[in-house]
Amino acid sequence: MRLAIDATPLTLPTGGVSRYTAELSTALARSFPEDEFWLLSDQSFPHPAPHLANLLTAAGPTGPLDRRWWLWGLPRAIARHSIDLFHGTDFSVPYLRLRPSVLTLHDLSPWLDPSWHHNAGRVRRRTPLLLRLGRATMVLTPSETVRRAAIDRFDIPPSRIAAVPHGANPRFRPVSAPPPPVPYFLYVGTLEPRKNLPLLLDAWRQARLKVPVDLVLAGRARPDFPPLAPEPGLHVLGPVPEDELPRLYSQALACLYPSLYEGFGLPVLEAMQCGALVLASRDPAIAELASHAALLLDPSDPRAWSQALIETASNPNFAPPFRALALARAADFSWDRAAAQTREVYAEAIRRFRSR
Repeated sequence: MRLAIDATPLTLPTGGVSRYTAELSTALARSFPEDEFWLLSDQSFPHPAPHLANLLTAAGPTGPLDRRWWLWGLPRAIARHSIDLFHGTDFSVPYLRLRPSVLTLHDLSPWLDPSWHHNAGRVRRRTPLLLRLGRATMVLTPSETVRRAAIDRFDIPPSRIAAVPHGANPRFRPVSAPPPPVPYFLYVGTLEPRKNLPLLLDAWRQARLKVPVDLVLAGRARPDFPPLAPEPGLHVLGPVPEDELPRLYSQALACLYPSLYEGFGLPVLEAMQCGALVLASRDPAIAELASHAALLLDPSDPRAWSQALIETASNPNFAPPFRALALARAADFSWDRAAAQTREVYAEAIRRFRSR
C-alpha cells in the first residue's frame, strides 16, 4: 500500500506537530515495511531520521498550477505516486475527495481563544468546512478528551473519529549526570500565549525569594510571544536539540507545564519517560495523559504554583514517589503503538471510502 503524509509541519525546527509528524512517519515505516510512506509538501523540509527505505520524499510543486497546493498541486502529486490514502497531520486534507483521507485534529485551541494563535485564521475557517463536507474520511485526535470535544463542536459521527495517543522517542530516558551548579525548574515547549508562561514566571519569582533555584525555558519563541527581559536565574535557551533534552529533563528539580489548554501535552510524556517530577496544569487532556503520575495544579492560581515550587525545592522526599509513578505511566505509551493504531484507522478509512 502507498500512503502519503503531509510533511509541511517538518518545515518548523521544533513544536508538537512537527515532532508528531516526524515520529509517527518513522514509526509507521518501521512497523510496516511492506508499505510505502510518501512525505509530501509544497515546501522544503528535512527528512526525519533515521532514513528508512520505505519512507520517501517527493518533489514539491512542478509548475504554476501546483502552487495552489491543496486544490491542485497535492492531488496531482497523490495521483503521480499512485497514493492509496492521504494523512493530513496538521488540521487539513485535500479539498477534492479523490482518495480516502485521515485528518489529525490535535486540539480545539484555534476555536477556543483567537488570542492563542496569531495566524490560525485559515485553520479556523477551513477545518470546520472540511469536516462538515466529509472531506476527511476519518479523523484522529491525540486524546479522548479532544475526541469528545470535537464530536460536540463539529457534529462528527463518533464512528468516524478515533483517539490515538502519542508516544515518546526511546531517547527520552533517565540520564545519570553530575548535578547542575544551581538547581533548576524546566519548561520545554513553544513560547506562546497558550502556555501560560507569565503565571510560571510569577510563581518562580515568588519561590526564588525563599529557595535558590533557577528557571530554564527550552523552546522556540513564536513571533507573537513578547521577548523576556534578562533577569538573574532565568535561562532562555531557545530551540534545543532533541538529543540534549533527556539530560535537561533528568537533571531538573521538576518539569513545569502550566498550559491553559492542551490536546495531549507531549513534553509531559517525554519528561515522565525520563523519570522527572512533572508539575502541570489541571487540564483535562493532561490529566488523561498523566493520570496520578504528575502533580496537577490550577493554571489560574499562581500562589498554588509558587507553593508547589517551594515544596519541590525544599523537600527532598517530595519528588521520588512521583518519579516512580511517572516511569510506570510513561510505559503505557509508545510511537510504535501509535503507529499500529493509526494504521488501523487508515484501513478503516479505505474501507469506508470504497463502500460509500
